[in-house]
Amino acid sequence: QVQLVESGGGLVQPGGSLRLSCAAPGIIFSLHTMGWYRQAPGKQRELVAAITRSINTNYTDSVKGRFTISRDNAKNTVYLQMNSLKPEDTAVYYCNARFSAHDYWGQGTQVTVSS
Repeated sequence: QVQLVESGGGLVQPGGSLRLSCAAPGIIFSLHTMGWYRQAPGKQRELVAAITRSINTNYTDSVKGRFTISRDNAKNTVYLQMNSLKPEDTAVYYCNARFSAHDYWGQGTQVTVSS
């Protein structure tokens, strides 16, 4: 059973920064496209950012220029650096690993942006 483990969430003031991490033991990490999703109360889960094994990245429009996704294949870890956070970024953030028919999720980490 593959379990992704997120960390780094918390409470931050508007304009602040957080760095999320997701460890992915037990998979051939370098082959997987890694993604960060989020789900706010009453809303559907949405893709925030993704990074392929070729280090191609894509972002949802609302976070472009503020968030950066990166990966460290040696550590089986993907990161999401979040800067200039806004209250509308408040959500549970989930890590995802995808390759062929394999699709793995973490349990989620809460990010709350509030003064």
